[in-house]
Amino acid sequence: MSKIACVITDLFEDVEYTSPAEALEKAGHNVVTIEKEADKQVSGKQGDATVQIDKGIDDVSPEDFDALLIPGGFSPDQLRADERFVKFTKHFMDKKKPVFAICHGPQLLITAKALEGRSATGFTSIAVDMEYAGVDFKDQEVVVCQDQLVTSRNPNDLPAFNRESLKLLES
Repeated sequence: MSKIACVITDLFEDVEYTSPAEALEKAGHNVVTIEKEADKQVSGKQGDATVQIDKGIDDVSPEDFDALLIPGGFSPDQLRADERFVKFTKHFMDKKKPVFAICHGPQLLITAKALEGRSATGFTSIAVDMEYAGVDFKDQEVVVCQDQLVTSRNPNDLPAFNRESLKLLES
């Protein structure tokens, strides 16, 4: 089964972490949470979820993971201000490893300059940002691009997002 890196910090969209992480783990995959430092807790913006951080960004290498999960909320916007997370994220796109980004998750991919020429979706408010980054933006519940990138718009799209993410890992 796959080892999946999840980059996350405070103010993530609660269910955009809990739902995919639960689906991935239920299917036998290992989700490893990564933040600036290990052994701390981060809280979702709705106050429904608290996540224990497994590893600090300086303690991991993207080569050690098979896929990347980027939950939405304010988390990706905060993480993209840190070059370590940008480089970590870019590795997955450059190496054609599976990347699962929902809602505001693509913000980290925009900063990594990894979306040009791709089809993707995201939260309505970042559609223009994605278009300026060279994305063929689709207003659909889930977009799978080049058998690598799975994107969705918001929590309502989680069933399709989880389904397509798991399908990509099976291939």
